Amino acid sequence: MCGIIGVLGQHEVAPIMVEALKRLEYRGYDSAGIATIDATRRLNRRRAVGKLVNLSDLLVHDPLPGKSGIGHTRWATHGAPTVDNAHPHRAGPVAVVHNGIIENFRALRTELQAGGAEFRTETDTETIVALAESFLKQGLAPRDAAEQTIARLEGAFALCFLFDGEDDLLIAARKGSPLAIGHGQGEMFVGSDAIALAPLTNRITYLNEGDWAVLTRNSLEIIDREARRANRPIETIRIDTAAMDKGGHKHFMAKEIAQQPTVVGEAVTGYLSADGAGFALPDSLDFSAFDRVSIIACGTAYLAGFTSKYWFEQLAGLPVDIDIASEFRYREPPIPPRTLTLFLSQSGETADTLAALRYCKDRSQVLALTNVETSSIAREADLNLPIHAGAEIGVASTKAFTCKLAVLAVLALKAATDRGHLDDDALQDHLSALRGLPGLLNLALDRADAIAAAAKGVATAQDVLFLGRGAMYPLALEGALKLKEISYIHAEGYASGELKHGPIALVDKTVPVIVLAPSDALFDKTVSNMQEVMARDGKVLLITDADGARTAGQGTWNTLVMPDIPDFLAPILYAIPAQLLAYHAAIAKGTDIDQPRNLAKSVTVE
Repeated sequence: MCGIIGVLGQHEVAPIMVEALKRLEYRGYDSAGIATIDATRRLNRRRAVGKLVNLSDLLVHDPLPGKSGIGHTRWATHGAPTVDNAHPHRAGPVAVVHNGIIENFRALRTELQAGGAEFRTETDTETIVALAESFLKQGLAPRDAAEQTIARLEGAFALCFLFDGEDDLLIAARKGSPLAIGHGQGEMFVGSDAIALAPLTNRITYLNEGDWAVLTRNSLEIIDREARRANRPIETIRIDTAAMDKGGHKHFMAKEIAQQPTVVGEAVTGYLSADGAGFALPDSLDFSAFDRVSIIACGTAYLAGFTSKYWFEQLAGLPVDIDIASEFRYREPPIPPRTLTLFLSQSGETADTLAALRYCKDRSQVLALTNVETSSIAREADLNLPIHAGAEIGVASTKAFTCKLAVLAVLALKAATDRGHLDDDALQDHLSALRGLPGLLNLALDRADAIAAAAKGVATAQDVLFLGRGAMYPLALEGALKLKEISYIHAEGYASGELKHGPIALVDKTVPVIVLAPSDALFDKTVSNMQEVMARDGKVLLITDADGARTAGQGTWNTLVMPDIPDFLAPILYAIPAQLLAYHAAIAKGTDIDQPRNLAKSVTVE
């Protein structure tokens, strides 16, 4: 959500910053802009609404020279996506880019207006530059004005300041939103994340919560929340620049769906012993020490956690609570002793999940599953397990979902073993199935043409229902979420047994009902619910295996046949048709698949 870039360079920075902002498109945005200091040390800026190509076109006709600058892709919070509301914001000699929300902006605006300040936008960010300008008018130097401004702000923010007349100075600050500093040779960079800074540098310093920093081309000074100088390490990181390429696919989402056999295999083998017959997990993770697991996450990560609730409880006899992170801490839940709190986040920067983690930090042992090992959640957890999905660019999560499920499956088996609920023969059967998962995912991907054909019928609907039982219920929710996200079709997921408690009132011949029903112990019950739909002229798309198709495929609108798979792993396999169905429905509708409207990849504000 929102992207920041700052450059103190040796070359013209406008094209460098536009390219960096392109690497941040996956975060979601609706306007973009840059500001630079030119050769006469004057501050100038350019802004445009919509895609970055609009900003690029503007810069062709109205270039912006300079070797120092800041840039931004904005996802609208306060104020509509307009040129006036686009970043960078400027007040006199100061410009700023901002990710986050300033909670006390109204009080600050009232105070500044009483002093004669004029406001031209609807944003909270304009308050920041107006406040900084007021300190400059009092005679403070830019560094001191920025420091005083930061001290007055309440809320969550990542900031980067640029000052008129200062071509070798950037000031950055982080509170609640991530920010990274990049080190070059006689150059310095600021970015929302490391991806923004590739391929500019691979030497990164991450600001801690409450830090602010003063950058010149040859120096970095960091001040912590206690107003003390701080030494933060420079980390040499591997940035996969190939991840920013679609690899021959039409969309990043298609590429990331296709990558799942590989990355899920890596996620599994990363936590199994070399012979695949045991676990390669930290010794400190002993599930016999816990009486309960509390899983906290948002969106697709929440649904991965919800799926694992069935595994932990059925395999390990370990009770699991599952919570939406944005609601969790506001009810002030008691956390009993011997509770493991488990946090799931692709980015590792999800604001609500991070806030919930901090609530739990002194109350329980905290385990995190993230896709970014240098993220805030990964660094603040007691233990972080990477999910090994690789960079995920498409806003709608696909491979990160199945990689989370793969790691959670390993953890559920470890819990069952630690707690004595699984003998070695049963464990080896489960581990063998896990090792064979990539091959089955490839077989599911081979059904893409049949799924695409079915998706054309779904794409014409206004409403769609997804049904599943047991661990397929969370997948029904995920399938509905995917369809909503990228095709803009209203979709809902339900536990099949809940159909007659209300949703069946929606059923008619215009509403596709997608039934996720592998031939498991609950298959007959699911089919019974499906028959209730068909008896009311419902349009049933059955997703099942060969046995299920023979038993229940008669009379359905369409049946998609998946490979046979052990019940335990069916949610991971059946994620493939759910994802492809949404993808091809969106193709049929012509929507923006990788950057769907109003959505952001990384939600770093509450």
